[in-house]
Amino acid sequence: MAAIPSLLLFCAYSSLGQSVGPLPPPPATGPAPSAAPAAAPKAAPRKSSAEAPITNEPPSIPPEKIIEKFAAREIELKNVLNSYTWTQHFFLQTVDSDDVPDGEYEMESDVVFDNAGRRIEKVTYAPADSLRRIQMTQQDFDDMKKIQPFSFTGDELHKYNVTYVGRQKVDDLSTYVFDVAPKTMEKNERYFQGRLWVDDHDLQIVKTHGKAVPDIIKKNSENLFPHFTTYRENLFGDLWLPTYTRFDDNLRFKTGPVHLVATVRYSNYKRFGSTTKIGTATVAPPQ
Repeated sequence: MAAIPSLLLFCAYSSLGQSVGPLPPPPATGPAPSAAPAAAPKAAPRKSSAEAPITNEPPSIPPEKIIEKFAAREIELKNVLNSYTWTQHFFLQTVDSDDVPDGEYEMESDVVFDNAGRRIEKVTYAPADSLRRIQMTQQDFDDMKKIQPFSFTGDELHKYNVTYVGRQKVDDLSTYVFDVAPKTMEKNERYFQGRLWVDDHDLQIVKTHGKAVPDIIKKNSENLFPHFTTYRENLFGDLWLPTYTRFDDNLRFKTGPVHLVATVRYSNYKRFGSTTKIGTATVAPPQ
């Protein structure tokens, strides 16, 4: 995110009412996507709950095996989502020193396929934003689509150092905790840096916390990115899909700090297209 002069954009998605994942998100408090904007902006929902401590208990299988397993499941998730559509709703506010909103940005869009089978994003609701102290950048939009919901894909694992931290109870889930950081940062590339929680049964990522890196600081501009937390849910099969992202962070620009509060909700996951079964070919009898 850039101070007017950079901002980080997040997309939010609502969960389907199915099996609940770790730390289910609070109900949305922003205005309904299909309704006209409210006269006064409402605060984005915030999640606060006591967390169980992280223990030093060793994993039941070597950490390298766990990393290998959840990386493989991330590749599987990526392949599955290549045939799915969904809706994402993003709601961001800047708040002043008294915690009063002084600007907001909202957008809802459908991630669908066009007639040629190419994935596109169709904006369905986007009222005029009232942001005065920050502005969206292309990196914000890119991070919103990739870094916040997925952190990194399994085929990008070689770009990261992954360190086992311990075990932690997250709601009803028993998880392994890993710290993640990029090994090197190539120019114009975006990376995730933070922490992952991996369910010890399905060996899949169920929660992430961290930020997109690097911040982009030049002589006359600053593009800073907030810390975020993303939660996943077991919506169908045995795959855990991102359903909710939130952040509540202060970006410390040279011109002064800007407090951001936002949610991203992912909903309406649907399989695209139809399935046709083709039987064994046979020779037709003569007419």
